[in-house]
Formats: sequence, C-alpha cells, structure tokens
Amino acid sequence: MLNRVPFDEALRSTVGIPQQSKLLDSSPRSRVWRVRLADWRLVVVKQVTDDGDTGADADTRFAREVAGLRLAGRASGPAVAPELLAVDPSSRVMVLEHLEDLGKTDDWMPGYAESLARLHALTGPADAGALPVWSGPTAADAESFLALARALDVPVPSTVPDELAGLLDRLDPGPHHALLHGDPCPGNDLRTADGVRFVDFERASLGNGLNELAYFRIGFPTCWCAMSVTATPLAEVEDVYRTTWRGLTGKDVPGDLADACAGWLIQGDALVERAHRGTVDQLARVLTEDFTWGYVSARERLVHRLGAVADMTRDHDHLHAVGRLGSALAGRLRERWPKLRPLPTPEARPWF
Repeated sequence: MLNRVPFDEALRSTVGIPQQSKLLDSSPRSRVWRVRLADWRLVVVKQVTDDGDTGADADTRFAREVAGLRLAGRASGPAVAPELLAVDPSSRVMVLEHLEDLGKTDDWMPGYAESLARLHALTGPADAGALPVWSGPTAADAESFLALARALDVPVPSTVPDELAGLLDRLDPGPHHALLHGDPCPGNDLRTADGVRFVDFERASLGNGLNELAYFRIGFPTCWCAMSVTATPLAEVEDVYRTTWRGLTGKDVPGDLADACAGWLIQGDALVERAHRGTVDQLARVLTEDFTWGYVSARERLVHRLGAVADMTRDHDHLHAVGRLGSALAGRLRERWPKLRPLPTPEARPWF
C-alpha cells in the first residue's frame, strides 16, 4: 500500500512525490519497495528495520549501508552500486536509483569479479574510520578448529597451532583499506546492461579485498547459495580481479589468497546465516547436527572448504600443516557421513 511507504515531506521535496508502490522481497532486516514517482521515474525505497535488534543495532546497520553506498558512489565509468538519491535517518530510510536487473546470465562470474575489484579499489588509507574494519577469525575460532580435529580423532601436526597464530596475524585488517561489500552473494548483485552492481551494504567494511575474492574458492561463505567454482572459471575470475585491481591501482593485490581462504575455513559462524552467528560454536555443532542453510548442509560446506584450503596449501610456506590437517579432516567427515554431497556448480545452481 502506498501509505505504508515511509516517504516523508523532506524526501518528497528532494526526490519527488510517490504515486504507486510495490513491496518487494527482502531480508527480515529491511523492507524494500519499488516506487513510481509522479514524473514516472522509478526508485527503490529501503527501510532498515529492527527485526529483534535493538534500535541502536538497526541504526548502525543503516549508517553502515549509507556510508558504504556513498563510498561506492565514487566509481568512475560504470557504477558498482545504485546511486543513493536521498536518506531519512530518523526513519532509517534510503531512496536508491532503480536498476533493471537482467536476471540469470550464464557467464556472470567475470563481470562480477571485475565489479568486485572496482568496488574494492575505491578506498584507501585516507578513508580509515569511514567504515568499521573487517572482522575476521579470532583465536577462539582457531581453538574451535583444533577442537574439531580432536573430537574427530584426527591427529593435529605439532606445527598447526603456530601456523594458525601466524595466520591470524597476517589477516589483521589494519594495513588494508579496500571497500568490502560484506556479503557479496548472488542476489546481492544486479546484472545490468552496464555491468554488475552490488546492493545491500549493511555489512560494508574496510579490509583486504582478497577476503571477498576468496568467495569463489571457498564456496561463497556468507551466502545461502553455496556453490563450487571449478578450475577453468576459477582461474578466469581470479585473473579478471587481479588485472582489474592492477589497472586501477598500479599495484598487485596485497596479501595471500590462501590466507583468506583459511580464515573463512576456521570461522564456524560462516556456516550459518547472520541471525545465528555469535550464538554457539558452530564447528562443534556439526558433530551432532548437520543443519541446513539454503540447499546444502553445514557438513557439506565444511568439507568443501577443507578441500579448497588443502588444495591451495600443498606447497605453502606458512600453512602446509594446516592444509594437511584439512585434508585429513575432510576424509574423516566423508568416512563418518558418506552421503555428503559436493556443492553444486554455478551451472547447476537451483537459485536462479
């Protein structure tokens, strides 16, 4: 209903007068409408909602998204996000450019990787403090990973604890200032005639872009639509990302992709949707319950990540033992639960 669209007088004077509206599907943390204005332009109105959060939490998500969109608006050439037209902080409302989504496209990953690199390259050290720093794995995550191995009676090589400690040090986001989307999942990207644009910046942060490039190898860890990208398209998207980044910054991408993937592996919270993160030890939980998120189960996600990290670290200077442990853990999980399925490939994805 039109009268449910939170479009106050300030927004009307800034953007225009709404005439028609349609409530769209969105996460429980927001309400989103497509609105036709009196001049026949279409816009998108998004309101960040409490959904069980405190008002302060919702205010933080709103401020984070607005800041992320404003930084993303720096892009020259093809945009990487919808234009932010107006905001009403008192109602946590933002008015966004309406984009025509082309929907399912067979060869979507190279364009996604290019836009991701362009997004990441928009910020630098001068933007420190504009967004929270990226939140990666902690010492508690490393201990949970070791506890999982012990619970499965998989021997832990003596050098693994030191390798994990070194990993946490290398994943420190402090030296990095790339503009991270925070949840760059299929569904949070729109495939437009001018390229991929990202939406839903509620988890935007500053950090190392490799933590989001890692999504292709690690199976899209914050996404309900987990998938496995095979060798040839994987090499292509990583080359597109690195070439785009180098062209924009004049430098190679900093950091180690294997570190980024290992960081996602040891985070149990990356096995569950956002509402359940920070509640229990999810790596311990997989031993007693194979909970499902989307089309695949937690154990299936975990086996994929273990295998991906093992493949990347066979000759790695700093994660060799972690990789060997990962390979052994993947084998033990398959032995215990032989019906675990591989993640679907993008070609077989059921969500588009």
